[in-house]
Amino acid sequence: MAGDRKLLQQTKSEIAEIDPARASELLASDKPPVLIDVREPHEWETGRIKGALHIPQGELLSRIGPAVPDRARPIVAYCARGNRSALAAARLERLGYREVASLAGGIEAWRQNGLPLDLPEGLDEAQSARYSRHLLIPEVGVAGQRRLLDARILLIGAGGLGSPAALYLAAAGVGRLGIVDDDVVDESNLQRQVLHSTAALGEPKVESAARRLRKLNPDVDVVPYRERLTAENVDRILDEGWDVVVDGADNFPTRYLLNDASVWHDVPVVHGSIFRFDGQVTVFAPRSGPCYRCLFPQPPPPELAPSCAEGGVLGVLPGVVGSIQGSEALKLILNIGRPLVGRLLLYDALDGSFSEVAVRRDPGCPVCGESPTITQYVDYVEFCQGGRAQAVS
Repeated sequence: MAGDRKLLQQTKSEIAEIDPARASELLASDKPPVLIDVREPHEWETGRIKGALHIPQGELLSRIGPAVPDRARPIVAYCARGNRSALAAARLERLGYREVASLAGGIEAWRQNGLPLDLPEGLDEAQSARYSRHLLIPEVGVAGQRRLLDARILLIGAGGLGSPAALYLAAAGVGRLGIVDDDVVDESNLQRQVLHSTAALGEPKVESAARRLRKLNPDVDVVPYRERLTAENVDRILDEGWDVVVDGADNFPTRYLLNDASVWHDVPVVHGSIFRFDGQVTVFAPRSGPCYRCLFPQPPPPELAPSCAEGGVLGVLPGVVGSIQGSEALKLILNIGRPLVGRLLLYDALDGSFSEVAVRRDPGCPVCGESPTITQYVDYVEFCQGGRAQAVS
């Protein structure tokens, strides 16, 4: 690394560099230089300086001759920040081009100076700047960012898990975020629920969350549902066409209700749960993987599964688990990577370790199995208290 920096410094001392203002003047003159963008194709797609020729650095030697046969013609090369273009300028000089310069600071400096860019179709200048680090990732790029801006993700709960998931999904540019929560901000929440602040004490969590997310990213349409998810409203809410549901529920009746509804509505659920120092994340994808009932056919007895209010939780733990849930949701929207379908990821904060357990679809599952026996909503509170799964009338 030290050798690379030394080489770059030496190269920059030997070639000409011009700042964005001077480059803009030259390009607007009667005899403009040839402008060459030496970035990679996925970088080119994020936006470029108008009139530039795209010749990636690795193809420079083979393509520059036909593109610029006159070696007396002035050339200005640019990249992202002026490092690769400095090396490219040195190579062009060795090929016999007599008047070559590198754009100091690259296209980033050009952008920061307020100079015009040709932007990708479908993204305005502000969006191209806001999501520039996404656009540089080949697996995301312009097409992926457009997909995120069109995405619809529903969060169940604006508490410990919902807070980091909502913040990162909003920052990523997810176009529509629904939030279901009927609680108000309490002082005991502030140790971990980073969506909310002291100023929001006593305020409905969905209102506090919506205000924070809208300030974070005005591209996001936040849809608050100040209600608890129940058998009476779940169809109405899910019928609004969500692509993914992020489950930050803190009780078993809601988890089983959401599971059954998500199977019947064919919508994937990114599940997370936390307790004291332990967290877990998985993805329940109808048709392609197991559901929550495959993993937990019956809820544990209440005395074996105390809530965070009863047993406590390390404040940073939901930040880790909720962020992983956000990551899984983005992967599902972008259709990239290997989602946690059929895989239960376990995190031990005390040990600082992750482990994984395989979860298989149960052919006898009463909801997603081959011959389902639960085909309508049941009394989930009674079910979780050890009673029979009786249908809700």
